[in-house]
Amino acid sequence: MGDYGRPLEFGYFLVPNTADPLLDLARTADRAGLDLIGVQDHPYQRRYVDTWTLLSMIAAVTERVRVFPDVANLPLRPPAVLAKAAASLDVLSGGRAELGLGAGGFREAVHAFGGPHRSPREAADALEEAVTVIKSIWSGERNLRFDGEHYHLKGAKAGPVPAHRMELWLGVGGPRGLALAGRAADGWVPSSSWAVPARLPGMHARIDAAAMEADRDPADVRRLYNVNGTITDGPSEGFLRGPASQWADELTDLAVGSGMDTFILWPEGDQETQIKRFAEEVAPAVRTQVAQERGH
Repeated sequence: MGDYGRPLEFGYFLVPNTADPLLDLARTADRAGLDLIGVQDHPYQRRYVDTWTLLSMIAAVTERVRVFPDVANLPLRPPAVLAKAAASLDVLSGGRAELGLGAGGFREAVHAFGGPHRSPREAADALEEAVTVIKSIWSGERNLRFDGEHYHLKGAKAGPVPAHRMELWLGVGGPRGLALAGRAADGWVPSSSWAVPARLPGMHARIDAAAMEADRDPADVRRLYNVNGTITDGPSEGFLRGPASQWADELTDLAVGSGMDTFILWPEGDQETQIKRFAEEVAPAVRTQVAQERGH
């Protein structure tokens, strides 16, 4: 399907480099009017601050932007505790947190940091179990029980309940992960570096088929896209490397032609300048062009 008709949102992919002015960049994104700030989660990367701590600080120093891990590293974050942390941040921020989750791609680094060394099949199994555990914890119910291969709940008491209907987005690329997203998640969050536009139709198809098998409307699954590139003043140098008008055209095509509805800017170059240009020049143009295309 080309266009799921969902409202558009725009965000910023904040790389958690310890040496960078992280909270200043978050404030810039918030004041510029972006909808989301996503932070990658690689606890074994020594140059990065901890993602969950950073998300909490971002929520504390911003007013309206929503925050999410893009995406949380499941092998190093037990899902019941992760669910509680996410719900707690949602409550403390007034409903401004969502949860992105991945199976953990860098297996050796995860293992070096004390996490389990899982095969791809085990990682997919664990992710599926984690989705069930997280949703159970968000229910706020008592005496929760789950007996999986990787995770267990044995009479757990959940709380707090998230302040709003918190969404669970999966950063997945394989057939099983995509099917899980369609069946049980609120969104899918790939990156343009590995889920290149030419691959998107086939990946959407797997999500959609699983959604329909589960009696869900495929349009209920948000499609977020981490888009890597640079907004310039010069001529085009390829996909998402060129002037704001080129960005607007390419993101419009991705929305109405390739099913994506939320664009998270992962820019090269001066971050503050890129954030402002994305919010002020690109996002409004995309909204206008998509509205025109949908109107036709």
